[in-house]
Amino acid sequence: MKHIIILGDGMADWHRDDLGGKTLLQYADTPHMDWLAEHGRNGLLRTVQDGFHPGSEVANSSILGYDQRKVYEGRGPLEAASIGVELEEGDLAMRCNLVCVEGDILKNHSCGRLETEEGDTLIRYLEKELGSERVHFYTGVQYRHLLVIKGGDKRVSCTPPHDVPLQTWEDKLPKAECPEAENTARLLCDLIRRSQELLPLHPLNQERSRKGMDMATSIWPWGGGYRPRMTPLTETYPQIRRGAVITAVDLIRGIGTYAGLRVINVPGATGLWDTDYEAKAQAAIDALRTDDFVYVHVEASDEAGHDGDLQLKLKTIENLDKRLIALVLEATQSEQFIRECGDKVAVALLPDHPTPVAHRTHTAEPVPFVIYAPGMEADGVKTFDEDAAKEGVYGLLEGNGFIDALMKV
Repeated sequence: MKHIIILGDGMADWHRDDLGGKTLLQYADTPHMDWLAEHGRNGLLRTVQDGFHPGSEVANSSILGYDQRKVYEGRGPLEAASIGVELEEGDLAMRCNLVCVEGDILKNHSCGRLETEEGDTLIRYLEKELGSERVHFYTGVQYRHLLVIKGGDKRVSCTPPHDVPLQTWEDKLPKAECPEAENTARLLCDLIRRSQELLPLHPLNQERSRKGMDMATSIWPWGGGYRPRMTPLTETYPQIRRGAVITAVDLIRGIGTYAGLRVINVPGATGLWDTDYEAKAQAAIDALRTDDFVYVHVEASDEAGHDGDLQLKLKTIENLDKRLIALVLEATQSEQFIRECGDKVAVALLPDHPTPVAHRTHTAEPVPFVIYAPGMEADGVKTFDEDAAKEGVYGLLEGNGFIDALMKV
């Protein structure tokens, strides 16, 4: 049996009065998600271990069975792996967002959706102006970039920028958690303030301002850590001899890299609502012809949740259903595909965490999941959503419970 996980980032949500008391998954038109639920086995999964922030790095690696107490090092090292930056002993790697700060307020965590080419221009500028033998900036994707500090101390408290929308930012600057980290915290605060002096003056930002677009007026480092020690999935699960990850997000590419999965880059995959769902579906279908395991990550719903955009998040959920899941099911369940690949395909679907529109950031509640395989005895659940999953045969899983259950199919 081959296996595919389809991950709708941040897709879970809260019940809303304006949707008749329903969650977005209950309200949206999702016939293919519901088909999986009706013909598969369902449950809830706790993706955030106690004591950990409900970030995508925690949730996604937990879904793959990794114990955060053993592997967690923050987002930065995962971003580094994704873009090919080799970390040396003592290198502190941090996610480095380009954000829009206006006065005392952090207006948004993504500076109005920068294109990667724009982000590259600004990061190269910062490397020239602020880089040193100890400090280096590296280009990532869109507004998501990388800062590496040689000899940095990771014991610095940093607030994720998507937790600060329309709030004051100065009281959320990096803070040392112990005396030994004071130097690193001061360096980070200095880099942030100096970036705020430099970035608004750059011609690219001046042009964005003239067009009425948000400028990238500050860096925001967070998610720092050292190179993690993750055992490849191929060494844990004999069912996975060769696997792949499909995503537009560096963080997930990094997790896949450390997990021993090959990274498939899909043209048109943006990490936003306008991502090419069909292209990602086709890439997954093609990968299953040669690989035993495919992890397909779609970021769109998470971004809509962070933006507080109800209608956009509903659209992203429906797009995932009709433009990706439908295509994967149609292809992988066909007799011709099974003959060509020599095996059947089990399909799992879930979010990594909720990103409620009303809250605009991640929460740690358990998420619904479904596992389907041809010929499987269904558990009687009829729809894919947060409430229905409670009645599923798997109950509430945590740790490596989900990936173990999937690999047993």
